Amino acid sequence: MFMLESHLSQAQNAVIAEVQRMMAKLQINVFLTGGALRDMLAALPVRDLNFTLEGSPLKLVKALEKEAGMRVVNADETRKSYEVAFANGVLAEISMARTEKYLKPGSPPKVVPATIHEDLRGRDFSINCLAISLAQGSRGLLLDPTNGLSDFSLRELRTVSSHTLMDDPSRVMKLMTLQARLGFQLDERTKAQYERAREAKIEESISPEALRREIVKIGEEFNPLPILETLEREGFLKLYFPAFSGAKLNAAGFQKLLKLRGMVPFGTHLKEDRFSLFMFTISEKWTPKEKLEFIKNCKLPKREADAWKNLESKTKGLGNTLKSAKLQKPSLIYAALVDAPAEYIFVLLSKSPLRLVQDRIKNYLQRHLPMAMEVTDDDVVEAGGVLGTPKAQAIRKQLIAAKLDARPKKVPMAETAYNPQAAV
Repeated sequence: MFMLESHLSQAQNAVIAEVQRMMAKLQINVFLTGGALRDMLAALPVRDLNFTLEGSPLKLVKALEKEAGMRVVNADETRKSYEVAFANGVLAEISMARTEKYLKPGSPPKVVPATIHEDLRGRDFSINCLAISLAQGSRGLLLDPTNGLSDFSLRELRTVSSHTLMDDPSRVMKLMTLQARLGFQLDERTKAQYERAREAKIEESISPEALRREIVKIGEEFNPLPILETLEREGFLKLYFPAFSGAKLNAAGFQKLLKLRGMVPFGTHLKEDRFSLFMFTISEKWTPKEKLEFIKNCKLPKREADAWKNLESKTKGLGNTLKSAKLQKPSLIYAALVDAPAEYIFVLLSKSPLRLVQDRIKNYLQRHLPMAMEVTDDDVVEAGGVLGTPKAQAIRKQLIAAKLDARPKKVPMAETAYNPQAAV
């Protein structure tokens, strides 16, 4: 649990705490499964949270909607699986423990409720078959029924059965995504399975929903370019539209975006819709026809499509604010940007023709944010605030504004004069 919490963001830790609170209230046991543990063991930032419980998760979903401000983004009623977004921007999945039986390759599975151990043994790759209990009595208990920890030490990707890839065609694409992301090799049996699946052109049976799910996960990556290049090499990107390769990847755009993300101070959490920014960047070289073809082939919901197609126009209000002559003090620039979506900030920094707007954003990222982080909880308490209250938030803002606008102290000449004796 200590390893896990140290790899999670503050917002993700808050979500797990909220789920645990709701578990205790509903008297149910929930397991954190799959991706979070895989990313933790691979020393990567945890990209998404997957919660699994035995029985229907609907009661937990409804309770979190009511008490935690969570909303359901997408629901798979067959699998009893719900993609959700919490109020702090964290994405997660809440699912029923289940087994899936396929009558033929690519066919819809027969879904049967199962125990958590049966669920884990029926997943795709051994490194995804891990879980830890979040219940009070067994908190931190690790489940590893397919020996995925051993494959981590070997740095190998291994399917859990001989028909893993043929059952669900999207797994051939997922396998290559994991290889690019982790740098692992395929074990010999899995490599042979992959080659047979590609010879059978199983990728042509990947469903639009699976294509959407994979591109959304890729879009959440800090640096998605290596994954995209791997999928291009393997011929998977053409499933989105035939010309999706080469310049259409916009490698230069992603390298620039990576450089801009590197300007954010360590320890700072910016609220960012990564998928929208990802799609805005990658579609820069696409024609209108290709954009429509992409949306159609992966059945991208209108809400998600509009978020990236209209992203640049949405930044105009913030751009107008930043070029205003009224922003003469650093505290005013900070106030204008501190609650702005990170994707707006990056788009303006990349696309704004005004040097003034770019300079103010750079100052915010490189000077104002680090100075604001120097205001601690102890400072707020000392100034009369009670942590967690609106008054404390107001005091923190006042302390940050005063720190940003304070003039640098002048060092007395006597302290800066050359002292031969001190030099010796």
